[in-house]
Amino acid sequence: MPPALRIGTRGSPLALVQTAEVRGALETRWARQGLAFTVAKIATTGDQVTDRPLAEIGGKGLFTKEIDRALLAGEVDCAVHSMKDMESVLAPGIVIAGVLPRSDARDCLVGATGFSLAELPKAARLGTSAVRRRAQALAVRPDLSIVPMRGNVGTRLAKLERGEADAIILAKAGLDRLGQSHVIGHVFEPAEMLPDACQGVIAITAREGDRHVAELIGAISDEPTLITCRAERALSAGLDGSCRSPIGAYAVLDRGRLIIDGAVFSPEGDQSVRARIEGAPEEASALGARLAHMLRAEAPPKILKVLDGE
Repeated sequence: MPPALRIGTRGSPLALVQTAEVRGALETRWARQGLAFTVAKIATTGDQVTDRPLAEIGGKGLFTKEIDRALLAGEVDCAVHSMKDMESVLAPGIVIAGVLPRSDARDCLVGATGFSLAELPKAARLGTSAVRRRAQALAVRPDLSIVPMRGNVGTRLAKLERGEADAIILAKAGLDRLGQSHVIGHVFEPAEMLPDACQGVIAITAREGDRHVAELIGAISDEPTLITCRAERALSAGLDGSCRSPIGAYAVLDRGRLIIDGAVFSPEGDQSVRARIEGAPEEASALGARLAHMLRAEAPPKILKVLDGE
């Protein structure tokens, strides 16, 4: 019997649920061939340091660098990530081997059941450390007091329960996967709050050139999701792609056409640029890059300074 495929993952409850989904898909597809799959939990800096915004301590790579290191060292054979937490440019030697079908990409408001942002009390405390969510919330409600809030889903829900904020914004996909959908008060449509690039997508990475693992993962990969992710990641990379800039990206396939919405905001939400592009699915990366160029061309100096890290 061939050795078990070792799957690396973060140790958070959501990461483990997502990894179980990947493992289940692999077992369904390959169990008859006698393949087995094991899970290895890997501690990441992003999970260990939760008292400061990601932008201050190194960005999205803090959720992936230790896992990438284990993958390149041969300690695991593939790794599972929330794709929205992956940097736009992967570490050398790492490739995206596949993705599962996308879950709900939308953000949601928790803590004010039945209310929208507009209906929150005056000067309400809104918990989020995501600059994208902060900017879009302040664009609607500049009076809101933004409370920095990091940690896994359970940690943030506990902070809300303790009264550290009046409401928080979370990804709907994470709450759905953890069986916490009942706490959702309002779901933001993309027109209200544009999601993060690849939000709701589970990605599986592997070592470049590992054809055996690529075959195993490729057999469970969802091509429509991969196409939309290529577009969104190209858009994000063309603008900035880190967690420092308030960037939204969302692509859908509709009757054989790829439609991409993109936006970039000032940190306080008082300025924004939004645009859409569409074209052939096979041009996903080029379309995303073109949309990024369009947004940059229209962006006012205040937003360009943020994108360029000034």
